[in-house]
Amino acid sequence: MIRSTATTRWPQAVLLLGAALLALGTWWGLFVAPPEQYMGDVYRILYIHVPTAWNALLTFLFAAFCALNFLLRGGVRWDARLEAAMEVGVVLSLLLCTQGSLWAKPTWGVWWDWDPRLTTTAIMVMAFAGVLALRRFIDDPVRRATWSAVSAVVASANVPIVYFSVRWWNSLHQAPSSARSLSVVFHRPLQINALGMLLLAIALISLRARVAALRLDAELAPPPASARVPGQEL
Repeated sequence: MIRSTATTRWPQAVLLLGAALLALGTWWGLFVAPPEQYMGDVYRILYIHVPTAWNALLTFLFAAFCALNFLLRGGVRWDARLEAAMEVGVVLSLLLCTQGSLWAKPTWGVWWDWDPRLTTTAIMVMAFAGVLALRRFIDDPVRRATWSAVSAVVASANVPIVYFSVRWWNSLHQAPSSARSLSVVFHRPLQINALGMLLLAIALISLRARVAALRLDAELAPPPASARVPGQEL
């Protein structure tokens, strides 16, 4: 199927806009926003760390949405979106853990601590990475999509646990930041980076889903006439 130029180019435009916003917010956070009262300049990594966390969770929630749509309505396009969302979510989560370690060392004195937020995040990453690994071992596209969707729904149950972990348990990790807990000079670059990261995630999921959809079309396409066994046409 031939797609219109506008349909095929909008992800690239969104990608560029997201990158520009992310560059603007990062520049604002590094060079315009003042040092934090207690953490000094170390806190500046939060301008990228917090948007990464927000969008990693949103991406996994979208993966669960795609999985449920496939199970309830069918359609290989939902499986393609599921694959793309899980891949982008795993990448964002790995970046999240790396950024968190860079922040934890000067503030907590350790690169990693098995507190509730970090532990549940590690479980979340391994769960969705496991679903992606499962897909590699299933050749039949329909069975692969079904198993992946069920597994993704189960894995997504950990997403709200990650978000609420700092409220439910005694955690080293600070409570979620909000506009009420930050002055305007701090939360403006945070909002810009959050929007930029969201646009990047949307564009990457769209582009990756198209690649997955093309592969699925090839897998589900009937074999060419030259490859058919004589007598099986009937």
